[in-house]
Amino acid sequence: MKKIISSLALCSSLIVLPTISQAALGDKLLKEGMTDPDVKELQDVLRQKGIFSATSTGYFGSITKDSVLSFQRSHSLTADGIVGSNTYQALIGNSTSTVTNGTLLKYGMTSNEVEKVQQLLKDKGYFNATPTGYFGTVTQTAVMNFQRDHGLAVDGIVGPATLNALNNASSSSTGSSTVNSSTQATASDIVAYSKKFIGVPYVWGGTSPSGFDCSGFIYYVFKNGGGVTVPRTVATLYQSGKNTSTPNVGDIVFFDTTGGPSHAGIYIGNGQFIHAGSSTGVTIASLSNSYWAPRYLGSKSVF
Repeated sequence: MKKIISSLALCSSLIVLPTISQAALGDKLLKEGMTDPDVKELQDVLRQKGIFSATSTGYFGSITKDSVLSFQRSHSLTADGIVGSNTYQALIGNSTSTVTNGTLLKYGMTSNEVEKVQQLLKDKGYFNATPTGYFGTVTQTAVMNFQRDHGLAVDGIVGPATLNALNNASSSSTGSSTVNSSTQATASDIVAYSKKFIGVPYVWGGTSPSGFDCSGFIYYVFKNGGGVTVPRTVATLYQSGKNTSTPNVGDIVFFDTTGGPSHAGIYIGNGQFIHAGSSTGVTIASLSNSYWAPRYLGSKSVF
């Protein structure tokens, strides 16, 4: 018996599971039995193509499988009811979209395709910044607002359904009252909002007008003054965003006070930034200040 068990253990150690290298809607195969946000986006795409008539739920059931099979047969694909790379590319390639990148566009990416999406969002009144090609929190918020207004899965990711809707939706001039209510504030708006809290005391861990720490102040101002969610701590703020050679209004500026990025503020222009200082509370300071200048690490944009 001991010998048999040893043999079984040896055999099991030699089992190699197959590696799935295909990608569907960005990063995985989609098939029957799955529940996933990507499935909901797939269902939205199939509906736009007139193949899926049920409610998009995110569950890959028999109705979704039948719709996929129908699409595969009509496009001379292997009819297995599974959305792999070939089916995904066919879904994208059959789109009327003017942005044709075969991958998902999501937070943290930088590409020409992202810049095109930003321009589309700007044309429709959802994106007030200059298109840069960087997918930051402002772009993510704009995408989510657009998705919410157009009955799409609100995940802040530009997949085929969102892309189709962007290219087919009318401009902001035909629905400005709805679009404008959803747009995020500009950098100047965020700066103006931040100045309302000058004099609020410093409170370690504080994230409200009763008291802020430096990152709590930034988090609160961007969220409540611009509808933009940024990371809560200085360390995670520093890891996100796009480096800027010189700070622009609305950029986050970072300082090393303890070894590594440990303090941050919002650049307001003219060499000044607003921040929650431990000894001053919320105040405006100069980057050329004798204390801050040698500790300055750089700036990053979240737009």
